[in-house]
Amino acid sequence: MLSLMTDPSWMEPVLPEEGDRALEDAAFDLISKASSLAGQVNPVVAQAIGELVRSMNCYYSNLIEGHDTHPREIERALRRDFSDQPGQRALQLEAVAHIEVQQAIDEGRDPPAAPATLAYALWLHQEFCRRLPPEMLWVEDPHTGRRVRVQPGELRGGEVTVGRHVPPAASAVAKFLERFEEAYNPERLSKVRQVVSIAASHHRFVWIHPFYDGNGRVARLMSHALLRRMGIGSSLWSVARGLARDANRYRALLEAADQPRRSDTDGRGALSQAALTEFCQFFLAACADQVEFMRSILQPPELLSRIESYAAEEARAGRLPNGTFPLLREALLAGQFQRGKAAVITGYGERTARSAVARLLRRGLLVSASPKGPLRLGLPLDAVERWFPTLYPASRN
Repeated sequence: MLSLMTDPSWMEPVLPEEGDRALEDAAFDLISKASSLAGQVNPVVAQAIGELVRSMNCYYSNLIEGHDTHPREIERALRRDFSDQPGQRALQLEAVAHIEVQQAIDEGRDPPAAPATLAYALWLHQEFCRRLPPEMLWVEDPHTGRRVRVQPGELRGGEVTVGRHVPPAASAVAKFLERFEEAYNPERLSKVRQVVSIAASHHRFVWIHPFYDGNGRVARLMSHALLRRMGIGSSLWSVARGLARDANRYRALLEAADQPRRSDTDGRGALSQAALTEFCQFFLAACADQVEFMRSILQPPELLSRIESYAAEEARAGRLPNGTFPLLREALLAGQFQRGKAAVITGYGERTARSAVARLLRRGLLVSASPKGPLRLGLPLDAVERWFPTLYPASRN
């Protein structure tokens, strides 16, 4: 089916109406919750948790795409321990691709261009797709069976359908993205409207569907980058988890916002104003929910209690030394500590303390950049499942 949409006015409205009290309240709520999360953990520990959250974000983003790559398989992939099964190996490579691109965003190694721009979208698509195995860079037209090669960082050159939605004509995609850039330029919006625009741009990007494949993934990474640029997002939380936990509603609201306006009172553009507003409310609520979720599981007293229970159980089973918890507590609260302090922290003699540290290093519960460097908290998956319950679904073997 050839698209008849060549005029960017088909994308209107690009934002919900100003003065919507519920949306403004949702934006303020997100800003407030995000600012309180930032100072909750030591910056060194926050960096380690950020690495964990990137894997979590990847897992849930994969899940939205229908790719169930379990956290343990992702953990192995990050160690370059790939499956012998081609299909599973491809999913592991996809996971690594997502994590590496988000890490570049989190570390400020992304382009200086604003995230809601054509240049940034092309970078995201290029960086993600170039890391994929060749067999994942093909799409098939469900109507004709024609297979099309996905070129990393290149806009689609042909027509597509997405369920019942027929995106803009390929010849007009660049024009639609010009309007996209203009509409979501942060310099033209108040801070509250910028927050709302992150939600609106998420829908309008996947509605344009500028690439043959990878649009949802690029949209979620773009949203992550937008939130970070505003100082609201961080490596400590992931909107993808919120969207995936209610994936059916996420998809339903995306589809509803694709639809034409419902009546003369439903805005003045070609698309439904009410449906866009409802999607934005859902998106911002999902963000706030994830900030609150991470705040709750990072509360120091409760987190220390879970770590202490884990250490005691592992010590009773003979898998860890009795001095484990004091060392982990010091790493959590101080961020890092010198190896020479281990004897003081545990109350052990020097040799016994060194042995305890060595065991924790082997388990990945403590990590260090060098053989004699300071010790930091590690987050191996078996411990994560105990320290951060409900972060991931129940483990499977």
